[in-house]
This record gives sequence, structure tokens and C-alpha cells, in this order.
Amino acid sequence: MPRIKAFFDTATNTVTYLVWDEATRDAAIIDPVLDFDPAPARLSTRSADEVLAAAEAEGLKIVWALDTHAHADHLSAADYIRQKTGAKIGIGAHITEVQKTFRPLFGPTSDAPDETVFDALFNEGDEIPLGNETIRVLHTPGHTAACLTYLIGDAAFVGDTVFMPDYGTARADFPGGDAHALYRSIRKLLALPPETRIFTGHDYLPEGRETYAWEATVAEHRAANVHVHEGVSEEDFVAMRTARDQTLGAPRLILPSLQVNIRAGRLPPPESDGQTYLRLPVNRFGK
Repeated sequence: MPRIKAFFDTATNTVTYLVWDEATRDAAIIDPVLDFDPAPARLSTRSADEVLAAAEAEGLKIVWALDTHAHADHLSAADYIRQKTGAKIGIGAHITEVQKTFRPLFGPTSDAPDETVFDALFNEGDEIPLGNETIRVLHTPGHTAACLTYLIGDAAFVGDTVFMPDYGTARADFPGGDAHALYRSIRKLLALPPETRIFTGHDYLPEGRETYAWEATVAEHRAANVHVHEGVSEEDFVAMRTARDQTLGAPRLILPSLQVNIRAGRLPPPESDGQTYLRLPVNRFGK
């Protein structure tokens, strides 16, 4: 079984995972965070450096930086990890759909990133080597068209598809999102063996819980996930998810995140003055 260490970022409620093969010390970093303070537009690599320091302390070789999808709530540090370690960046093959959707949002003079900014694009059933371990890929769309789950041993890293059982599931109202697809993806996850551990991409504290958490079993989700426990039909789920999503505002970092994350964690190229800019298209996105 792989070794797993989780890192929780309180600024974005994101969980980054360091996963490694005990025998070979080959490791992957899943959903790394690039810190961004939007008020002064200041970037920091504090979170990513914490993960890299832990990897160094364990004597690990980072061979993969894996994103579960193009996040809308934090910037990805995948490219920074690649620069520091030589790791390859992987994401779902449907990222090309996400790029096509969001490229026009940032203006006619914006560059046009394509799939070549990533080192590997994965489809359902692909297998990713990690030392003596193998990461299996499940395509789990719904939150976005490109969402993946990475399954290694008894651990499933699901990104934003489901959260902890007492919080429920991800929104499905972003461009390319689909509540029907999300329900079917979750049923795929809940068809895994009941002892499978589901590791979420975020945690938010629901009423009655005071401690952040990010791991629950398939059996626990089947029994108690407030949105998709056993017995919830697709029709009922879609009605709930659609109504709930209509009450949600855009994530605080969605515009800077998308510009960076469809580029595999790279910033846009510098403009004619040598300065890098992140754009804020006015009245073109969100409710």
C-alpha cells in the first residue's frame, strides 16, 4: 500500500497529498497549491515548499505532479513542482475542452495554451507507474468535464467530486459541469470496495464539526453522505444540486485560478513591458 501525507491549506480549504511507494521512494504530489493573495496580487510558494520539504525529509523522488482537474478555487503549483524536481505534470485528457471554454474569457490578446503545456493527459483506465505501485485513472466528470480520480491501492483521490459525508458533493454549475454526470461519477466511486478510502480535495466545516477532515471510506459515504447516500436517485440528486448551485457565488479566486491552471500552473507570459498580468474580465463570468 502507498504511504500518504496530507497538507491542509486554510486559505483555500484545499488538501494536497504527498503519495509514495515505500520500496522505491518514488512519489507523486496531488493537487499542489500555489499561494496567491489577491489584494496585492502576490504569489508565494510556501505551501508547495512545505510539501517538498516533507518529501526531502522522507528521501523521496517526486516523479509526478498530478491535478485532479483545473481548479477554480486555488492556483496550481504543478509547474513550480516540475521546475524544482523534474516531475511530470498530469491531468485529464478532457482538459482540452476546459481550455477551449475558458481561453476566450481573458481577451483576444491572451495567449492560447493547449494540451502541450501538460506532460501527460489521462483517460479512463490509464495506469500511471509510481515505483512498484500503480495509479489507476477513473474519469469522474460532473464538477468539470475533465475531473479525474486517482486510485492507488485502497486510496482514491477524488478532487472535488465528493467532500466529507457530512458536507456532501461538489457544485456542477461551472461551464462544462453537469449534475447528471456528477451523480454517475459518484455512483462509480461508491461502487468501489467498501473499505476504499476516499481522500477529498477540500474540506469545509459543516455545522456541528470543528475539526477539518478529508478521509472517509466508501462504506461511510454510502451510508451517510448527505447528498448521495444509498437510496438517493439521480433525479432527486440533480434537483437538489441544481437548486443548491443557484445559491452559490463564484469562488473568490476563480479568475486568477483559471488563467493559471489551464496552463498547468504556469503564469501567462510577460507582456511588452516585461510584467506578468492576470486579467479580470468585467461582467463576463458568474452570476
